Amino acid sequence: MPAGRVLTVTTAPAMAAAMAMAMAMAAAMALPAAVAAEITRIPVHVLSQDAKLIGSGVGGVWVTVTDAATGELLDQGAHEGATGDTRKIMRLDPQERDTRLFDTEGAAVFMAEFDLDEPTVVRISATGPLGNPDASMRATTEMLVTPGAEVGGDGVVLTLHGLNIDILEAAATDAGEAVRVRTNVGMMCGCPLTPGGLWDADSVTVTARLLRDGDVVAESELAYAGEASRFAGEVTPPEPGAYTLEVLGEQPSKANFGHARMPLAIQ
Repeated sequence: MPAGRVLTVTTAPAMAAAMAMAMAMAAAMALPAAVAAEITRIPVHVLSQDAKLIGSGVGGVWVTVTDAATGELLDQGAHEGATGDTRKIMRLDPQERDTRLFDTEGAAVFMAEFDLDEPTVVRISATGPLGNPDASMRATTEMLVTPGAEVGGDGVVLTLHGLNIDILEAAATDAGEAVRVRTNVGMMCGCPLTPGGLWDADSVTVTARLLRDGDVVAESELAYAGEASRFAGEVTPPEPGAYTLEVLGEQPSKANFGHARMPLAIQ
């Protein structure tokens, strides 16, 4: 060996390790980079069946967005604001196909915002109106969304069927005497009922019922009381005891039904 030269000997194990490292590095370089999560935005509007948006005037609506496959909560919050433009929502004026019915200044909306890193089926649910537990209903829909999507137009629209009923007066009496019942019956959004009006009181039947041990023991239809959404009448308990007073509203022509209940003690 010439002077000044050093002979380097690579053993078989060392060569194998070097090759394995090189292969691992090459494989890592070939892998696609991890996809960064992107914010997806979906405006959610909650509508009263045959009426307007369910807004702050009746307590609003609670909206949740979850991953339909895993149940993971992606976003939640209150649907709040005004009931919207009557002429647009109730289609009183001619409108083009892509007219935004609900995206008007101050109209109730919940803007859902959440991160996604792959196309995902989400479940969107709305529960309300929150101001009246007796009237509260839930609507749910599912949709596939992609990361970074900015859903436009009116977004997702959920409809709650029902009538918003509050018992205003039901004074306890003695057995055999009529109980005077006054109630407020409106749409889920709080829109008023009037005879022949846009929301027609004549299309709604309102009944006061006395229940005992789950059975109806007395009932009487309530009449429109001369003021928007007010209905009144009398129902007579047959004997002393503890009852449940139920006011039942029915509007089958529009697929709306509702009720309110309260305890009633008769001496």
